[in-house]
Amino acid sequence: MNKPTPPPPEFQQPYYFEEDTISLMDIMLTLARQLKVIIITPTILCTLMIIYVLFFTKPVYTSTAKIMSSSSGGGTSQAAGLAAQFGIAMPTGQSEPKWVYPEIIKSRTLARSMLKRKFDTNEFGPQKTLFQILTFGNNDPQVGLDTLEIMAVDNFLGMIGIAEDIGTSILTLSINASAPRLAAEVNQALIEELDAHQRKYNKTKTSDTKQFIEERIIDTEKELMAAEEDLKVFMDRNRRIENSPALQLEKQRLGREVAVLTGVFTTLKQQLETTKIEEVKESDYVVILDSPEVPLQRSKPKKRLMVILAGFFGLGLGIVLAFIREYAANSKKEEKDKMTEAKSLIIKNISELIPGKSK
Repeated sequence: MNKPTPPPPEFQQPYYFEEDTISLMDIMLTLARQLKVIIITPTILCTLMIIYVLFFTKPVYTSTAKIMSSSSGGGTSQAAGLAAQFGIAMPTGQSEPKWVYPEIIKSRTLARSMLKRKFDTNEFGPQKTLFQILTFGNNDPQVGLDTLEIMAVDNFLGMIGIAEDIGTSILTLSINASAPRLAAEVNQALIEELDAHQRKYNKTKTSDTKQFIEERIIDTEKELMAAEEDLKVFMDRNRRIENSPALQLEKQRLGREVAVLTGVFTTLKQQLETTKIEEVKESDYVVILDSPEVPLQRSKPKKRLMVILAGFFGLGLGIVLAFIREYAANSKKEEKDKMTEAKSLIIKNISELIPGKSK
C-alpha cells in the first residue's frame, strides 16, 4: 500500500508554543496600560461614598450606663462559691432571687411601658411619646395602631445594647438614638422603668406571700387552740398520773403537739412582720454605678473609615477591571489575527482551484 503523502507546507497548521506563566514584568506592563482605570475606579467610589455619608446617612449617638442588680450579691456570692469548692458551707444571707436583667430589659413588656414615656427632641418637638418618635413622627400614620406598636417595639429593642460581666454581674447598658440628649434620656428612662418593674413584681410577690401567711396563721391558731383544749381536758380528767405510764405518754403527746403548733404559730407571726416590713420598704432594685451621660460625639457612621474602605475597595476593583480589560484586548487581537489568517487561506485555496490561476 502506498503511504499517504503529507500535505504541502502551506497547508500545514502552524504550531504555537505559549508560556503558561506570567512574569512580574507582564503584570507591571498590564497595570501601566490600564493605569487610568485603576485611578478612576477608586476615585468614583470615594466620591459616591462621600456623597452618601454627607447627605444620606443619619448620625447615631450612643449613651452608656453601668448598672447591677441589688440582689446580685457581688463579692459575697463569689466568696460563697469559692468556699463551697472546699466543702465549706458559707451563709450568704440572700433570700431574694437574682434578677435576669438582660432578658427583662429586652422584653416586650418593658418596651411597651417605655413607648408611653415622653421626650423632647429638636426633630419632632417637645413632649412627644417614644411611640410617636419611633413610628410616624409628625406625619399622619399610614397603618393601624397594632402594626405601629409592633414596629415601635422592634425599633426600640434595636436601640438597646447590653453587655454583661459574668464575674462582677455588672451590666453595661447602651442606647442608640438620632440625638445625643435623646439617647441619654431614653437610657435614664429605661433604668427607671426597670426599677419600677422590679418594684411592682416584688410588691405583688410580697402581697401574695403575706396573704398566704395570714391564712396559715388563722389555720394554725385554730389547730393550736384545739390542741390546748385537748391538753386542758386531759389534765382536768387525770390529775394524778404518776403511777400510769400510759397516761404520762398521752400527756407528753398532747404537750408535744401544743409545743409544735406553738413554734409554727410563732414562726408565722415573725414571717408576717418581716413581710409587712418588706412590703413598705422603699429600696432601689437597680444599683446605678455610672449614670447615663449625653454623648459628645456620634458613634456611627464612621465617615472617614467608610471613605477609606471605599478607596481600598475601589483600588482592588480597579486592578481586577484592569486585568479583565487587558485580557479582553488580547483576546480580541488574537481573534483578529486568526480571522485575517483564515481569510488569506480561503483566498489562496480558491485561487488555486480556479483554472489558469494555479502556478
